[in-house]
Amino acid sequence: MNAAAGREMPPDLEIPELEFQVGDVSVGGLLLRPPAATALYLFAHGAGAGMRHPFMEAASRSLAERRIATLRYEFPYMAAGRRMPDRQSTLVDTVRAAAQAALDLALELPLFAGGKSMGGRMTSTAAAENPVPGIRGIAFYGFPLHRPGDESDARADHLVDVPLPMLFLQGTRDRLAELERVRRVCERLQDRATLHMVEGADHGFSVLKRSGRTDTGVQEEMADAVTRWIGLTAGPGNG
Repeated sequence: MNAAAGREMPPDLEIPELEFQVGDVSVGGLLLRPPAATALYLFAHGAGAGMRHPFMEAASRSLAERRIATLRYEFPYMAAGRRMPDRQSTLVDTVRAAAQAALDLALELPLFAGGKSMGGRMTSTAAAENPVPGIRGIAFYGFPLHRPGDESDARADHLVDVPLPMLFLQGTRDRLAELERVRRVCERLQDRATLHMVEGADHGFSVLKRSGRTDTGVQEEMADAVTRWIGLTAGPGNG
């Protein structure tokens, strides 16, 4: 798959809304499928902002320009307008329900998953507990390895039980993922892990003006990295 290919996505491409069930709760999703899509990325939001956040929108658009479809979805607490995340068991159940919803769409595209911060961590937590149907790999937009100042890397302990390729997009100024500690985590995971460092980016992938970089440029860089990784992971015949 060529990371530079297929950037003629119409700017007014329709984004269908859909719903799926998590137990007794209905949650929403947004499907962005560009023409000639080569893969589908199941995209979970972070703890503090939902699927319509500008970061999620920009990331989805950048991927669509590279022929990667996205299915953004919300966790039940966000869909209900609450600020406090659901219990981990509910978050994990949502990941599984979203994956099933993606399969039910019958798009016949290689399926990948992950998300921003907590959304990515809950995706890998689900995969560590039991295989998530259809998922070929997990891409993290900022794995939240630790709280600021926390010496524990316990949040990464489950990753050794994830039997899938993983891509870590990590900003070099991320206060929730000190870079050397992320490197050590990836070393433990050996060839399952690919680390892409985003120079000057914080946990939200914003960069300082004095860096000479822009947030748009960062989005482009990350979309290229995800596209390359998906192409390698999906294998021949999938783009």
